[in-house]
Amino acid sequence: QVQLVESGGGLVQAGGSLRLSCAASKSSFRINTMGWYRQAPGKQRVLVATVASGARTNYEDSVKGRFTISRDNAKNTVYLQMNSLKPEDTAVYYCYTNGVLGSTIMTYWGQGTQVTVSS
Repeated sequence: QVQLVESGGGLVQAGGSLRLSCAASKSSFRINTMGWYRQAPGKQRVLVATVASGARTNYEDSVKGRFTISRDNAKNTVYLQMNSLKPEDTAVYYCYTNGVLGSTIMTYWGQGTQVTVSS
């Protein structure tokens, strides 16, 4: 019943920036951890970054220093600021969230948003 709505993807040149956002549609969903995965054509989906309820963050090594994950708890929204983009960052980016709806622990995935970085 909770939907994650992603936005912010697009086409940029190498060295450019994008900011992805992902909002949970149901305000009663109490989010614990939110994060981003990405999947390039022909490759497996891999973790990019996560942010916990206490704002503790983790990043995949290849994006450290370039990407920043953050959250707005009042809006049930997670962001991924992507700077110094490289062609190898090209992928479909998927938001996920783990939290509590009522008394039930739930996990949801976004629909994916395409990020394309040209050389």
